[in-house]
Amino acid sequence: MSNNQGKPMTEQQRYESAPSFRQAVKFMTAATIGGGLLLLSGLTLTGTVVALILVTPLVVLFSPILVPAAIVAFLVATGFLFSGGFGVAAITALSWIYNYVTGKHPLGADQLDQARMMVANTTRDMTEKAKEYGQYVQHKAQGVTQGQVS
Repeated sequence: MSNNQGKPMTEQQRYESAPSFRQAVKFMTAATIGGGLLLLSGLTLTGTVVALILVTPLVVLFSPILVPAAIVAFLVATGFLFSGGFGVAAITALSWIYNYVTGKHPLGADQLDQARMMVANTTRDMTEKAKEYGQYVQHKAQGVTQGQVS
């Protein structure tokens, strides 16, 4: 009890654990904002349920018209989005090709050049192997025909 300065233990603990004024203001602000948002959330839910109750007979009555109309609207919107996306992709590709051909070195040109060189080397190797194999087959064919004639 020497460092308690004469106060009982429970009173000192209560004093040390009491929130500061700043913490109390923060809590009150958060509680006020949270309560307001909770109220708005409840009002929105109530309005949604009431609107659903009022509109349900109309939706059921007009569903033979609304369902195909919604499908058509979805397909039209999807078509416009796809065509716009393909248009942007085509313009981007043509711009890249133009920059590559004019020597401006666009992004990815190094990989394209490397791939082109690999294809050219592979084609050259396959051409040489095909010529060698053709000469081998021709030599064998001549040997077979000369062996039959003799």
